[in-house]
Amino acid sequence: MTHHENGANHRSRFWGETTAFLALFLDNVGVLVFMSAILMFTFNYPAEIILKRMIPGTAIGVFFGDLVYTWLAVRLRRKTGRTDVTAMPLGLDTPSSIGLVYAVLGPAFIATKNAELTWQIGMATLFMIGLAKVVLSFFGAWVQRIVPTAGILGSLAGIGLLLLGFLPLLEIFNEVVVGMVALGLIFATLLGRMELPGRIPGILLAVVLGSALHFALGYGGYIPEFKAPSFEMSLCIPVFSLSFLKSLPQSIQYLPIAVPFAILTIIGGINNTESARLAGDDYRTRDILLTEAFTSLIASFFGGVAQTTPYIGHPAYKKMGATHWYTLLTGLLIGIGSVVGLLSLIVGLIPRAVLAPIFIFIGLEIIRQAYREAPAAHSPAVSMSFLPVVANLVIIILGQFLSALEVNPNALPARLQTMFQTLTVLSNGFILTGLLWGSVVAFLIDRKPRLAALCAFLCAVFSLFGFIHSILPTGEIYLPWDTGSNEPFMIALAYAILSAIFLSLKAEDKI
Repeated sequence: MTHHENGANHRSRFWGETTAFLALFLDNVGVLVFMSAILMFTFNYPAEIILKRMIPGTAIGVFFGDLVYTWLAVRLRRKTGRTDVTAMPLGLDTPSSIGLVYAVLGPAFIATKNAELTWQIGMATLFMIGLAKVVLSFFGAWVQRIVPTAGILGSLAGIGLLLLGFLPLLEIFNEVVVGMVALGLIFATLLGRMELPGRIPGILLAVVLGSALHFALGYGGYIPEFKAPSFEMSLCIPVFSLSFLKSLPQSIQYLPIAVPFAILTIIGGINNTESARLAGDDYRTRDILLTEAFTSLIASFFGGVAQTTPYIGHPAYKKMGATHWYTLLTGLLIGIGSVVGLLSLIVGLIPRAVLAPIFIFIGLEIIRQAYREAPAAHSPAVSMSFLPVVANLVIIILGQFLSALEVNPNALPARLQTMFQTLTVLSNGFILTGLLWGSVVAFLIDRKPRLAALCAFLCAVFSLFGFIHSILPTGEIYLPWDTGSNEPFMIALAYAILSAIFLSLKAEDKI
């Protein structure tokens, strides 16, 4: 090999490692930006707690997780003698992070008006997710065999389409020039896989150029909600605490959200580990799963409110030429950056319209995966899983308007009250609802009426106690006889009748 060729390979590896690092780092920063923005601008949650407590605590999980995955890659490299081993990418799980903001933190703050308690409820919910993941790490493969892929991935794809696709689209059109520039660059490089001049990473150029446009237009008076950034940095050292455990009684109502999110990431971890094996890096599935479980659990004790998970796309990072350096750099920059206040500064500087296309891209990838991984005949089941997420999206948007107008839903005309209550019931527990609805349809398509009946019966039991279809605006679970309403009994009865109908069916042989 000539000196020129050797230099070209080094440059190629450098750019590959750099691109992989930027993609993983900005994915994590993007989640933190959107979580912060939604809490601050949608729910008026205090920025102080987000920037100095939530973000540093959440970053702890990414810090430890990426360091462990780096070590696993180095160990595999030494074991195999190969120099091209690529570490598993780890970061904050995007769908569940955004979902937790909309389904847990936001509603909890509206209900309690207590920012400190809301933060502790978020920590307690993450603690429950972490515990569930530790248990599921040993049974994930069994759950994957039992629950149809359409049900598992369909509810996640619904989040991808609506919470990661549609809501960020609003951010793009709020700053249309900035958003469209970022969208074009990110889609051309990530979806179209086209190279920019000088092989500049598309994500890097989108962030730099989009941010420059944002500040130029903002200072020029062309962005109505523009605020001059603060460049202050201060130490934000996460502190280990058990005090959040006192909020577990208030947090137990979010268990129907916590467990499905844990299931989705564990099964995603199994799929991602298999994807890495097919790409040439054979990691032990249990190592990958327990790492994401324990780092999520650890983060909850330091103030974290979002779970970690191995990211989709190990083969893509491998094609970039990434090894273990990109996860090491991501973990260190996320961890150290959060402590010295750099992460909070970055979160405050990068415009939402710049990062919105990344979330839309992730959402589209999740949808594609759901339809690809599920059997083709199960596509109606995947689509069915979207519907409860639609109800959640409508409630989110309506809730913002009603709150801004200071209108109580009970003050609406009778017909609109009924419609709002129906939307609330459909929205509450939407993750678990989507999983069960998708499973029912998949089992019916496969002519397995008994399994469909079992899922319908589970819907009856869960709805009776508010795990799904809670009739309360806060989505709380309850004892049905304490609600003073017949609605939980009626919903449970409807599902019970549905279960009986399915039991009466005779499965026919497939033609």
